[in-house]
Amino acid sequence: MVSFGGAEKMAEDLKGCSVSCKLSLDDLQAVCRRKRLHCTELRVNKHNFNDYEVEYLCDYLMSKEQEFYLVKWKGYPESNNSWEPRKNLKCRRLILQFHEDLESELKRLKRRTICPKRLDTDVAWTLVEKAKLRQKLQRWEADLNKTRNHPGRIFVMNEVDLEGPPRDFTYINTYKVGDGIVLNEMAVGCDCKDCFSDPVAGCCPGASLHRLAYTEKGQVRVRAGEPIYECNACCSCGPDCPNRVVQNGIQFDLCIFKTGNGRGWGVRTLQHIRKNTFVMEYVGEIITSDEAEKRGHVYDRQGSTYLFDLDYVEDVYTVDAAHHGNISHFVNHSCNPNLQVYNVFIDNLDERLPRIALFSTRSIRAGEELTFDYKMQIDPVDAESTKMDSNFSLAGLPSSPKKRIRVECRCGSDTCRKYLF
Repeated sequence: MVSFGGAEKMAEDLKGCSVSCKLSLDDLQAVCRRKRLHCTELRVNKHNFNDYEVEYLCDYLMSKEQEFYLVKWKGYPESNNSWEPRKNLKCRRLILQFHEDLESELKRLKRRTICPKRLDTDVAWTLVEKAKLRQKLQRWEADLNKTRNHPGRIFVMNEVDLEGPPRDFTYINTYKVGDGIVLNEMAVGCDCKDCFSDPVAGCCPGASLHRLAYTEKGQVRVRAGEPIYECNACCSCGPDCPNRVVQNGIQFDLCIFKTGNGRGWGVRTLQHIRKNTFVMEYVGEIITSDEAEKRGHVYDRQGSTYLFDLDYVEDVYTVDAAHHGNISHFVNHSCNPNLQVYNVFIDNLDERLPRIALFSTRSIRAGEELTFDYKMQIDPVDAESTKMDSNFSLAGLPSSPKKRIRVECRCGSDTCRKYLF
């Protein structure tokens, strides 16, 4: 139990404290104001003792031509909620958000969208839950952006229902290697000064009897089914080498959002993406095919799975993104997708363990949902190539994510096959 003997002592304790405090800075500020303590560290003084921050708005009523809001105060329990006249509130953004949520809920209930003089209990409850959900999603968004190691930012939005962040999901940036699996790093690299204009012995792709996969601007130019060999940590070229694309990570701002047609979470781009551009990797835990078979039966009973076979040369390993993955975990299926899968090799040449990269098949406008075909039955990225063999195990593409149950497709495209699997 902490005894608050004075503001100076509290400030001194904060400076020298080596143990994590259970209270946030906002909560400590609230404590100072309640105790009327001066604290330089927390910027609390006699001039702002009576300043309180609105956390969210809970209810609304109109009385004698004056608007009132039930306020949840930041740092205080709900028992301290109080009705306040609008003229006393300095939270314009929260007021606008409250009325947007109110209008949306009235539309959902097929009621008049004109703001009533007093809200029904069920409507007020929903607005509070939406406010709480928004806080949860903001915390999740902050955690995702703290964890990511790529330039592209991650945003989170749910304007459909009250579902919050997934409970058992950890964001990772690279493969999580399962028991008994070893990733052998590259032993040698290229000696090129300019890998695009003057490749030595074909650069890294040439060492594996393949051609450079990218244009000078980093857009993929080989047809789907052909492997991509990027320069690695042992190469002489620098970080700006045009043969370093996938390893540079996600470059676009993306948004995880809740779909409105029962497809769960989805991902949309917030920036324009040019055709043949790298968008993201499919990342998860690498497990053996035997372990994947065991987990698959469990996932079947749950109704979904995120198992992605790495069967470029043989079906030995699988990527499981159910509990460990990146933003690709949330990308939905479409029978007419805008992303295509490629096998990529960078610091590991084991053909049984490629990295799975998703490239755009066409120009994708800002705000458009990102999708790929779980069955991979689409034309290659290179429009001038011949149509790919529908047997993707022969074409050298992963045949994933694999599901064993018959699932109805809700992609809504004109070429929809009606079933995912």
